[in-house]
Parts: sequence; C-alpha cells; structure tokens
Amino acid sequence: MASPNSGSILFTVDVEEFDTAVEFGHDIPLSEQVAVSTRGLTLLAERFESVGARTTLFTTANYALHEPAFIRSLARKHEIASHGYFHTTFEPADLLKSRLALEALLNQPITGFRRARMGFVDPEDVHQAGYTYNSSLHPTWLPGRYNHWGEPRHPFRESGVWQIPASVTPTLRLPLFWLSLKNFPFAYYKQLCRQTLRADGFLNLYVHPWEFTDLSAYEKIPGYVRRHSRDELLDRVEKLLRYLKPLGQFVTMGEFANTLSLHTSVGKVI
Repeated sequence: MASPNSGSILFTVDVEEFDTAVEFGHDIPLSEQVAVSTRGLTLLAERFESVGARTTLFTTANYALHEPAFIRSLARKHEIASHGYFHTTFEPADLLKSRLALEALLNQPITGFRRARMGFVDPEDVHQAGYTYNSSLHPTWLPGRYNHWGEPRHPFRESGVWQIPASVTPTLRLPLFWLSLKNFPFAYYKQLCRQTLRADGFLNLYVHPWEFTDLSAYEKIPGYVRRHSRDELLDRVEKLLRYLKPLGQFVTMGEFANTLSLHTSVGKVI
C-alpha cells in the first residue's frame, strides 16, 4: 500500500564520525573522523541548496557536539534527528541521552531516530525515550549484516512509534541505499527510484557525508565503498535530486511522520 503522503521524497543523511576508516583498519584520530564528515557535509549541503531540497540529518550527538555551530546552521533549513550518541557503540540509554544532548544544543525538539548501520532497536525503548518515529529498518537482506526480507516495506505503527523503513524495490527488494547509488549503473538506479516512488508513494534514501570527500588515501576501505567519491558522487546526487524533483516533494522525515499521524487520526488507511 502506498503512503498517504503521495510523492514524498525523503533524501536523508546519516551524519557521523568517519569510523568506517577505523572499521577497515585505519588508525585515525577522532578529530580526523569529524573533519572528514564536515568536509563532505559542507559540499553536500551546497548541492541541497542548489536544488532546493530539504532533508533530515540523522546526527550522532558526538559529532554534533564537536561541530555545534555547523549543526545549528544546518538546522535552520533541515531537520535534525538522532543517530545515537556515538556511531561505533550503542546502548539503549543512548536513545534519551542523544535526544537531550541535541535538544540542548539546538533548543528545539528532536522527534526522530535512526540507529547506526540500521541496527535493531526495541520500539518500546524508542517510545520511552520520547521519539515519534524510527527509521532504522532496512527491509532487505545484506549478507553479513542482517536479513530483514520479511519485514514491512511501508510505514507502520509499533509501540506508539512510526517505523519508516528505508526504501527497497517492490518485488525483488533491491536496496536503494548509498552503496546502490555508488555501484548500480546510474540510469538503472534512477529508474528503480522512480518505480519505487510511483509504487509506494514515498522514497526513503540515505547517504553519509564522508562519501563526498576524497577517500583515495584510505586504501584499506574496499573499492565498492570508495568508488564515486567527492565530485563524481556529488554530481550524481545532484542529478538524482533534479530527476526526482518533478516526481514529488522533498520533505523531512518529521513532516512525513506527522502526515502519517494526521491521516491515521481521520481514519484513512496507511
């Protein structure tokens, strides 16, 4: 079933310390991890501005507290949501801790959450921490990560929280996440996004800021992760956003969740 917010384009960003380099064996300090993400997010935000796209930035509290002025400036146009406190580790207590840290930094409510690497989080814990939506579900199979093949592809209510899955294609459940954007032939990827948006009424994509920097120095990171970085990937994202713009409306995840709640309250089927 399609979402009631037909044509909603959710192009989201997971803002975090660049611990992917550490994961693959590079020993780099936190200051470099933060700086790499800041460089990439600065360039990506310029492309959003050029296209007129609004987005949701799921940021770790750790990153935001290292770049407070930058996050405050982005919050003037885009939604800020929680990506946990740290990117490398997670404890249920981080749900509330990260929300309160971001709210204190921005002086505004934080209503959404996405766990690092799309990990499972108990919906009751999300609800108790004060969030209204969670976008941590990726309803596909990623070998070595998770198998969520049988999970819902469309938004659903659970423990008082809207679960808003990342988009996968309707039948084969091909993931449309950041690695697909990098590695699928671009014309094919655009077609898959168009078909999914048309079938579901919404499109929930996500990328990371560090992808938009020069990753050539981090040779231990696999090629399928490093490819199409910096300007080539920035150009690809801008072309994708311009391609999608006539097909729907760029909205934040919070706005999308509010629309889901509104349609539920008036008795429409999700």
